[in-house]
Amino acid sequence: MMDAWWPALIFSAGYNTTLVTLGAMLLGAGAGMIGAFVLLRKRSLVSDAITHATLPGLALAFVLIGAIQGDGRWLPGLLLGAALSAALGLWLVQWISARTRLGEDAAIGAVLSTFFAFGVVLITVIQSMNVTGQSGLTGYLVGSTAGMLAVEAKLIASCAFGLLLAVFILRREFLLVCFDPEFAQTQGVNTGRVDLLLLLFLMAVVVIGLKVTGLILVVALTITPPVSARFWTNRPPRMVALAAVLGALAAYLGVTLSSARASLPTGSLIVLSAFAIFLMSFLAAPRRGVFASLLAHQRFRRRVHLRQGLLSMSRNEPIFDGLTLRLLRRAGHIRRDGVATAQGRAAAREAEHEERLWALYRRLYPGDALHREHAGLDPIARVLPPDAIDELEQRLLASGGAA
Repeated sequence: MMDAWWPALIFSAGYNTTLVTLGAMLLGAGAGMIGAFVLLRKRSLVSDAITHATLPGLALAFVLIGAIQGDGRWLPGLLLGAALSAALGLWLVQWISARTRLGEDAAIGAVLSTFFAFGVVLITVIQSMNVTGQSGLTGYLVGSTAGMLAVEAKLIASCAFGLLLAVFILRREFLLVCFDPEFAQTQGVNTGRVDLLLLLFLMAVVVIGLKVTGLILVVALTITPPVSARFWTNRPPRMVALAAVLGALAAYLGVTLSSARASLPTGSLIVLSAFAIFLMSFLAAPRRGVFASLLAHQRFRRRVHLRQGLLSMSRNEPIFDGLTLRLLRRAGHIRRDGVATAQGRAAAREAEHEERLWALYRRLYPGDALHREHAGLDPIARVLPPDAIDELEQRLLASGGAA
C-alpha cells in the first residue's frame, strides 16, 4: 500500500494523477476558506441545501446532452446544469424564508428534500434511456477521479483557483459582514451584495466539487476544515487561512490515498481525511483541545488547593485533604510531618494579605471584579496596576488590616 501511495504523495505518479491532486487541493482550499465565512455567518445548513439542489439540474443536463450527442458525460454542460439547479434551490430558500413565516431551516428542509427526490426520479428514468454514460452519474454522487480526463482535471483546477482568488480578494468584506453587518454598512459595504456573493461562492464550491467529492459529501469539505481550524485559533483571519490549509491537506491525503488502489473512493477518503484532521484538532489543539482542557483543569484545581492550603495555614486551620497536603509538601511549604516551614509561613502570610486585598477590591469594585477571571487565585500584581494596588494597601491599612 505504501509503495503505491508514496509516488502520489511526492507528485510522481503520473501527469493526470498530479493534475487531479493539485485541482482537488485548490478545491479543498477554496471550500475551507468559503466554509469558514459561512460558519462565522452561521449559515452552514445552506450548503447542505445547495448540494442536494444540484442533483435535478445535473440529471436534466445529462438528459439534454445525451439527446443531442448520444453521450451525456460532457463535464462543462453537467456543471452548468448543476449550477442552474443549485441557483434555483438557493433562490427558493431565500424567497421562502423572506416571504413566508417559515424560518430558513424549514425552507432548507423543504427545498433539500424536494430537489433531491426529483433528482433521484430523474436518475431512475435515465437508467432506462438509450444513451451511453449512465453509470458515470454515480461518480457525481460520491465522487470519482479514477476516470477523470486531463481536460476535466484542468477545468476543475482552473475554476477552483479562480474561486480561491476571488474569496481571497473579498475576505475583508466577508469578515466585516460576518461579525458586524451594521458596522460594515457604515464602512460602505453593501451587506446584501456580500451575502449574495458568499452564497454564490458556496454554490460554486459545490458545483466544482461534484466530480471530486460528489454532491453528497462535498458539504463536509465546507464545514469540517473550518471547524477544525476553530480549535487552533481565536482570530478570524487566521481561522480562514488555516481552514484553507486544512481543506487542501484533506484533499491531498484523500486523492493520493485513492490513487494507491483503483477501488478506493476519492470523495469518501477526502472526507475521512478531513475528519481525521478534525479529530486530531479536537484532541490535541493547544488551547481548545480535549487534552489541553484537561491539563488546564488540573492546573486550575492545583492552584485552588494550594491557595486554600496556604490560607488554612495562615489561619491555623487543620488540613485534611490529601491533594492539598501533597501540593504543600511539594512546594516546600510543609514538612512530611505536617509542620510548616519558614518558607511556608511566609507564603501563608502573603496569601492571607493578598486575600484581604482581593476581598477589599471585590467590595469596592464589584462590577469590575466580576470580569476578572480567577480573581483571587492570580497574584494581584499580575492583574491590577501598581497605583490601584497602592490605593488598596492604603485603604486596608486605614481600616486596621481588615477588609
